Amino acid sequence: MLILIAIAIALVVAINYALHRAAPMLRSKIIQSLSTRFDSQVQLGELNIWIAHGINVEGKNLSLRSNRYPSLPPQISVGQFSFHIGLMAIFQRPIHVRLIELHGLVVKIPPKGERAAMPKAKPTHPGKIDIVINRIVCDDTLLTLLKREPNKTALQFKIHALTLRRVGSGKPMHFDAQLVNPKPLGDIATHGSFGPWNADHPHATPIDGVYSFTNADLSTTKGIAGTLSSKGKFSGPLDTITVDGETDTPNFSVDVSGHPVALHTDFHAIVNGTNGNTYLQPVNAHFLNTDVTAVGSVVRGSDGHGHDISLDVTIDQGRIEDLLEIGANTEPPVLKGAVQLHTKFDLPTGPQSVSRRLRLRGTFDVNQASFTNFQIQKKVDELSLRSRGKSDQAKEVSQEKPSSTVQLPNVPVSLKGTFAMANQKIRLPQLQFTVPGAQIALHGVYTLDGKQFDFAGHARLQAHISSVVGGWKGKLLTPLDPFFAKNGHGTVVPIKITGTKSNPQFGLNF
Repeated sequence: MLILIAIAIALVVAINYALHRAAPMLRSKIIQSLSTRFDSQVQLGELNIWIAHGINVEGKNLSLRSNRYPSLPPQISVGQFSFHIGLMAIFQRPIHVRLIELHGLVVKIPPKGERAAMPKAKPTHPGKIDIVINRIVCDDTLLTLLKREPNKTALQFKIHALTLRRVGSGKPMHFDAQLVNPKPLGDIATHGSFGPWNADHPHATPIDGVYSFTNADLSTTKGIAGTLSSKGKFSGPLDTITVDGETDTPNFSVDVSGHPVALHTDFHAIVNGTNGNTYLQPVNAHFLNTDVTAVGSVVRGSDGHGHDISLDVTIDQGRIEDLLEIGANTEPPVLKGAVQLHTKFDLPTGPQSVSRRLRLRGTFDVNQASFTNFQIQKKVDELSLRSRGKSDQAKEVSQEKPSSTVQLPNVPVSLKGTFAMANQKIRLPQLQFTVPGAQIALHGVYTLDGKQFDFAGHARLQAHISSVVGGWKGKLLTPLDPFFAKNGHGTVVPIKITGTKSNPQFGLNF
C-alpha cells in the first residue's frame, strides 16, 4: 500500500512538473491556433496550469485583432478565462469541457462597411473538431457598436449575465442572457437557441427563443416619454426573424402635448438580425377608446445613423378627442366625436424631437362631433341657426356666457378632408365642415399647441342673406339676396377663421 501511495505521489509530481514545463508550449499553441483560425493578431497575458482534482487552466488578457484592419481596436477581448477538465479527459476524443468561465468579455462591432474586420472562423474538417464545451458562462460582457465618426458616442449593450450551452460544431447553441438595452433604456431577459452556425451563409443561421423587456424608459428617445414593457417570441433565419409580441406603456406621452395615456400594442414583425431593419406586419395599438392598425418598416437611415420609420396607419373606429389628447397641447381636446383616418406616417432619423421630425399626410372623416370650447361651439351653433334663417334664436345664443345655466344647442358637426402635418403644424388643403343648414369648404393651417387658427373658404347657407342677418338689417339686405344666392337658392359667402384656441375669430372674407 505504501508503495502504491508513493507511486501516486510521484505521478502527481511528475504531471505537475510536466504541465509546468508544458505551459509555455500550450501558450504558444493557443496563440497560434487562434491566430490561424481567426486570421487575427492574438495577445495573451498570463496562462497558468495546475492540478487540483483534475487539470485547471486560467488565462488573462486575451485579445483578437483582425489582420485585415490592424489599426482598429481588438474586436474581441477577454479579461480572464478559466476551465477545468479531468486528468483522463485529455486522452478522450472529443475532449469534453464542462464549463468555461469568461470575465470581462468585450466585443466591438466595427462600423457598417468595415464589419469584415470581425474575426471569422476559418472552416476546419469535422474530424479535427475534438473539443466539445458543455457550458460557457460570461459576466460583465460589453457589446459595442462603433461609429464611423470618432466624435460620435458608440452604442453599448451591457450584458450582465450570458450563459451558452452545448457549444460545439454542427449543433444549435442554447443561450440565456440578461442585458441592458441602450435606447430605449431598459432591461432585457432572453433565452433560446442559436445555430448551428452557417459559415457559408451566416445570414441563414437559425435562431429562436423568447424575450421580456422591462422598465424601458422612452424618454431616452427625444420627444416621447413613458415606461414600456414588452414580451414575445422570435424564430427564423438570422436575416428574417419572425417576432410576435406585445407592449404595454401605461404612461405614454408626446412632448407636444404632455398628456400621458395608456398604450397597448400587439405586433407581428420580420426583423433582419444582421442590420436591425424591421418590417411590421402589422401592429395593432389601443389607447383610450381608439384602435389603430399600422403596417410598414423601421429601417436604417441613409446616413447610417438611427432608423427611419415609415408606416401606413388606419383608424376605422376611433375618437378624435383621443388623437388630440395624445397629439395636441389643448386641455380638454378642442373637438370630440367619431373619426375614421388613414395616413402615411414618416419619422426620419435626426437630432430633433419626435414631434418636430414627424410627417403625416392622409385623409380623415369626423362625424357627430362637437367642440369642447364654449366660444367655438357657441359660434358654430349660431352659424347653424342663422344658416337656417333662425336669426332671433342665433342672437340669443350669441349672448350666452360660459356660466349661463342655459344649454347651447350643441349642433352636430361633421368634418372631412385631407391633411399634412410637419413641424408641429397641420395643413388642411381640403376641409369640408358641415352643420345643419351650412356646408363650409375651407383650407388653412392649425398649430398643435392651439395658438394659431388660420382658415379661409366659402360657406353655403340654406337661407338667404337677409334671413341669415335678420332684423331690420336683414330687411335692408333683401335686395342683395340674388347676388349672394347660388342658382336662386340660399347664400354663398367667403369666410375666414383666425385667432387662437381661446379667442377664435369668425368673419366674412370679402
